[in-house]
Amino acid sequence: MSQKKPVPDYFAEFNDPSEEMEEKQTSSELQEDFAKMLGESLSTKKKKLNVGDKIRGKILVMGAEEIYVEIGPNQDGSIARRDLLNEKGECPYKRDDVVELYVTQVRGTEVRLSKKPTDRNLAKDLEEAYAQNLAIPGRIVEVVKGGVRVNIKGKLAFCPISQIDVKHVETPDEYIGKSFDFKITQFAEGGRNIVVSRRKLLEAEREVGTASFLEENKDGATVTGKVTKLEKFGAFVELTPGVDGLVHISEIAWSRIADPAEVLTPGQEVTVKLLRREIVNGRPKISLSIKQAMPMEERPQAPGAGEGKSAVPANDPWAKLAVGQVIDGKVNRKEPYGLFVALEPGITGLLHQSRVSEHSEFRFEKIRVGDAVKVQIVEIRAKERQISLGLPGDADADDWKNHTPAAATSFGTLADKLRAATTKKK
Repeated sequence: MSQKKPVPDYFAEFNDPSEEMEEKQTSSELQEDFAKMLGESLSTKKKKLNVGDKIRGKILVMGAEEIYVEIGPNQDGSIARRDLLNEKGECPYKRDDVVELYVTQVRGTEVRLSKKPTDRNLAKDLEEAYAQNLAIPGRIVEVVKGGVRVNIKGKLAFCPISQIDVKHVETPDEYIGKSFDFKITQFAEGGRNIVVSRRKLLEAEREVGTASFLEENKDGATVTGKVTKLEKFGAFVELTPGVDGLVHISEIAWSRIADPAEVLTPGQEVTVKLLRREIVNGRPKISLSIKQAMPMEERPQAPGAGEGKSAVPANDPWAKLAVGQVIDGKVNRKEPYGLFVALEPGITGLLHQSRVSEHSEFRFEKIRVGDAVKVQIVEIRAKERQISLGLPGDADADDWKNHTPAAATSFGTLADKLRAATTKKK
């Protein structure tokens, strides 16, 4: 009897026991890994957050009203969308962007966030600025007894009136609404009592600027400055921020002037020569000259003035003037004996009362300081810096055509009349 041949198991290769064991082992390992990760995730402690904490988070969800931010493992917070809008009312952020925020509320698992720092953050920043002696921006918002209130990052500080500026402040109201850098001089009660000073910063800047300026500019140097203040005795000129010098009235113009305001105005830019620099009581004292700032050149005197040459400033405004010239001037002083008329900046001539007495159309008594008058130059004495004036068309004023200038001559009858009038006045 013949035996039956075994039927080949064509599916055996698809049912390899070793492969089944491997699959079971792989599945088991994956389950163990997932369980391990889940356990680790659940066992991870959430970071303890407090109001005022500054954090970095990644945006998870961009909602119409709320935006949710991942702030740690298994931990997220929410912020109102409006808090992230820019000046145009647009939200410049998108999903997965990292943003810096502040914790404003912690209630159970709910964490509220904000783009703006809290009072606690502000106080900490100000305390650090105080400890590190840093300048901090602020805006003066109101005047109070003894000083002003300054808004510094949303917190109010007090600035004594003596610390607002390096100069004496009489009307602190003019500083309202202005922003400056301040130095915190007192920080107490967790930021509820803050005192600031602007003056200390300005003084520190002035010391640095003064040292640098004096090092770079020696006596005799010519520099440019700006007129800041006028007094009867002279003009103060700012040479560099925090560094002022004084131009005595005798050093303002080549002609004699009674008041610096006759030729200068605050804010005017001028070129000055440093005459003398010295330190008095720890502060620089700088003497200046406007008239000596002009470069000098040798040039011949007028014909008939004698032999030799005279030093005349190359850009001396006197060089623009000539006998017989008709000029539109401005009265800057009125005396019983005549009018002092400004012809050029720093140059004044005298229109004597005797030269206008026969001109009925010229009402001497009605002329006021500041009035414009048309005059004609009768005589120039450059050496003495004196000019005699007349009215255009005056027969006496035509004497200039035959006039021969001389260095030693005087104003003649004009000087005599002026002297007599002055004596009579006394």
